[in-house]
Amino acid sequence: MDQIIKKKLAKNWFKTLQEVLCQEIEELEGRQNLFKYNNWERGTKSNEGGGQYRIYENGKIFEKVGVNFSEVYGKFSKQFKNKIPGASKNAKFWASGISVVMHMKNPHVPAMHFNTRYIYTSYGWFGGGMDVTPCIKDNILEKWFHSELKKSCNKHNKNYYKKYKKWCDEYFYLPHRKEARGIGGIFFDYKKDNWEKDFSFVREVGISFKNIFRQIVLKKHKKQWSKKEKEIQYEKRGRYVEFNLLYDKGTKFGLQTGGNIDAILMSLPPLARWK
Repeated sequence: MDQIIKKKLAKNWFKTLQEVLCQEIEELEGRQNLFKYNNWERGTKSNEGGGQYRIYENGKIFEKVGVNFSEVYGKFSKQFKNKIPGASKNAKFWASGISVVMHMKNPHVPAMHFNTRYIYTSYGWFGGGMDVTPCIKDNILEKWFHSELKKSCNKHNKNYYKKYKKWCDEYFYLPHRKEARGIGGIFFDYKKDNWEKDFSFVREVGISFKNIFRQIVLKKHKKQWSKKEKEIQYEKRGRYVEFNLLYDKGTKFGLQTGGNIDAILMSLPPLARWK
């Protein structure tokens, strides 16, 4: 399949999924037209793509949620190109993806994160995943979440879940705290085995995220919570901030490739605390 077609298919899927997820969020909130749309362009002198980030805040369920789409292209800097597969000899790149971060009002509903992307340098690959960060431990939720991920992975390859869960556990870890960010999930990168099969898996991950976050919200958002539990949530969000600013590859990629600052930092919670 021609690379131009592959890029178009991937981009269109990410854009469609942005619409689907925003509609799902509005349905859970019981209201329409909730999101603020923010369009942005990369590069000031030439057309280098851009994107749209959508933000909704202060809902009855979602304290802050961002649903971002981007398609950017250009050249990596000399310092950055050697860190990206396939870019050392030719610094040109193209990248498109969707990123979602949910910070909830009720501390019993975990923060949730999802992203998938397609990047092309001298060759193309997919990456992405999802993870959940509870403030209050819930063994039943954790077991259910991972069982759902395993079902989705097994539809494509029975080795995926174990492999991508391990990758997620290793990735979402704060070395300076010696603790995991949350209860994990799946994480994959540099996926270029078979384009059609890889793209099918990426779509599966997106639909699975939609179904999973809906079920978690419906199960947990009406549960009563205390002031103490809200304080625990704020402290857990502090860890979230630390990871995203110190270690997250997506944050670093966006900042070092001229991405939109507000879109990149939309992952940060509205309120957090440290002690």
